[in-house]
Amino acid sequence: MPDMSASASLAMTHLVSFAKEVDEDKVTPGVLGFIVFAAMALAVWALMKSMSRHMNRVDFTQVPDPKAEQAETEPAATEPEAEASGQGKKQG
Repeated sequence: MPDMSASASLAMTHLVSFAKEVDEDKVTPGVLGFIVFAAMALAVWALMKSMSRHMNRVDFTQVPDPKAEQAETEPAATEPEAEASGQGKKQG
């Protein structure tokens, strides 16, 4: 190996010794594992982009409910009646 620096030579010897230490009987994810992981990452990215697009289309302003407004005005209308009948104030 001509013109190789000492550090590159040292790195190569460590990599070669590491490659010899790897057990060939062990199962590793390999290329198929990477492809599956990459496909899942792309699917999550696409789902998040779609969700973001759908959330931007949602109108968060609420229209007041007429039934709720009517329910708020009814108790106010019944309070004078309670006072008129003597139930509103304690007489002592």
